[in-house]
Amino acid sequence: MQTQLYFATNRGHEGADRFAPDRYGPRFSSDGMENLRFGRVRFDVDEAKVLELLARRREHTGAGDGEALQDYFARCVKSSQRIECYRESIPDPKVNETAQGAAVKLGSQAMFADLQADMQQGRDLLVLVHGFNVSWEEAVATAAAFEAVINRHDPQLDAGQPFQPVRVLLFTWPSDGSALPWASYKSDRADARGTSGALGRALLKLRDQLHLLGREVRQKSVEVQQLRARMADRPAAEVERAVAQLEATQLCGQKLHLLAHSMGNYVLQNALSRVYEFSPGNQLPRIFDHVFLCAPDVDDDALEEGGGLARVHQVAQAVAVYHNPGDTALKISDYTKGNPDRLGQRGAARPQALHQKVYQVDCAPLVTGLTQHSYYTNGRIARDIRLALQGQTPLARGLRATGLAPNCWSFTR
Repeated sequence: MQTQLYFATNRGHEGADRFAPDRYGPRFSSDGMENLRFGRVRFDVDEAKVLELLARRREHTGAGDGEALQDYFARCVKSSQRIECYRESIPDPKVNETAQGAAVKLGSQAMFADLQADMQQGRDLLVLVHGFNVSWEEAVATAAAFEAVINRHDPQLDAGQPFQPVRVLLFTWPSDGSALPWASYKSDRADARGTSGALGRALLKLRDQLHLLGREVRQKSVEVQQLRARMADRPAAEVERAVAQLEATQLCGQKLHLLAHSMGNYVLQNALSRVYEFSPGNQLPRIFDHVFLCAPDVDDDALEEGGGLARVHQVAQAVAVYHNPGDTALKISDYTKGNPDRLGQRGAARPQALHQKVYQVDCAPLVTGLTQHSYYTNGRIARDIRLALQGQTPLARGLRATGLAPNCWSFTR
C-alpha cells in the first residue's frame, strides 16, 4: 500500500534535482532559510501492519498506537520515499512576484489548488508543525501517523456520530535530529527562530490564497448571500467582518486547522510576529478554525497579554492547549533554557488571564511511558482533537472540568 503526504519545508534538499530530491536534510535551504518548497512524498507500507498498529491498544489511551506507527512509518519512509515537488518559475527574483504576472508559476499555488480539490471531497485540512530533534523521515512519519490515527473510526465510540475526515499538511523545518539532548536543543532553538520567517511566509501565502478563494465565495456562495441578508440592518463593517470570518474558516464547505507540537509552538510564536508585520490594521488575519498547541515548549505565560502567543486567538475560532506535568522532554527544556515553567507541563500560569477562545486540557491521566511527549498521536487524545475540530465542546467530548478555572479541563481514565 502506498501512503502520500503533502508538505512544505525550508530544509535543504539532498540529491541532484531540487524538484525530485532524494530526501531533505538537517540544514536550511541553500536558497535561504525563508525559501520554501511545496510537494508530496509517497512511501510504501504494509497495510496489515498499519491496521494492526491502529487497532493496538495502549494503556489508558486505548486503540491507536500512534507512537509505534510513527516508528514504523519512519523506517518505511527511509527505505521507499519518493519526493515530488511542485515546480515553480520566477523569471526575475529581484522583482515582486505579483508585478511579473502570469510569467510567475508558484509551487504554493499549485499545491493549494490540489488541496482545495481534496477539501471539496469533504476533508478538513490541518497544518502540522513538528518540534525539536526531528529528522525529515521522522517528520513525515509523525504527520502521516497522526493523519492515520485521527481518521481512525472507532466502531463503538463513533457509531452513529458525524465523522469528519482530515488531511494533514506537514510544515517541516531543519531541526537537528541529533541524539545529544543539550547541544541539539540549543541548535534547534536557534533554527526555530530562523524558521519562523519561513512559517510566517507560508501562513501569508495561505492568507493570500484564502483571499482569492474568498473572492470566489463572495461571488458564488449562497451562504454568504444569506449571511448578508440576515445582517442587512447591521453596520457595514460588522457585515464585512462576518463575511471575512466565513471565508477564512470555511471554504469548500470544509475548515482549516493548525497543530503545533513542542518547539513547533516556539516557531509559531515567532511566525505570528512576521504575519502581523505584513497584515493591515492591528489584528492578525483569521486563517484557522482551531489551533492546537500540543506539549508547547514555550513559557507558561506566553498566552497572556504581552506574551509571545498572546495574539494566537486572532488567527482562530478556538485555541486548545494540551499539556502533561510529567513531560520528560520539557524537563530537558527546563534545564537547557534555565526556566522551569513551560506551557506544555502544567498549562498556563494564570488560566483566568487567557482570552475567552483559549482553553487547556490536562493529559496526565492518560499519558504513560518514558518520554511522555508525543502523546497527541495516540488513540483517545487524537480522537479528542478530531471531536474538537468537529465543533464538540470539552464537556460533550467527555472531558472533566478541573475547577481551577472555567477554561481548564482534564481527561479521565
